[in-house]
Amino acid sequence: MPDAPPPPRAAPWPEDHEPTPFQAAVVAVASALEPGELATYADLAEEAGHPGAQQAVGNVLRAAPDLPWWRVVPASGRLYCSHAPVQAPLLRAEGHHVDEHRRVHPGT
Repeated sequence: MPDAPPPPRAAPWPEDHEPTPFQAAVVAVASALEPGELATYADLAEEAGHPGAQQAVGNVLRAAPDLPWWRVVPASGRLYCSHAPVQAPLLRAEGHHVDEHRRVHPGT
């Protein structure tokens, strides 16, 4: 996904960064998200073996390069204000509906 835009407020890791086991697990889970697939931050935290680490997942998504960060949404389904201008068009392009309240309705 080299053409993917970085997430809002991205804070990329230095080029020589060695991910922690947690960071590597989040990168692996996020990298496996296919076009059209959605997951929550909680889903990724659980799949990475760290239930409850939603905020830490968000930190990894902001820092790790070339992840499909836009496929990860809050459990409420409502996009963050800072993310919506970039994230909503990407989700729409993958078949999802994003309403005027920034809520994502999965495509079928």
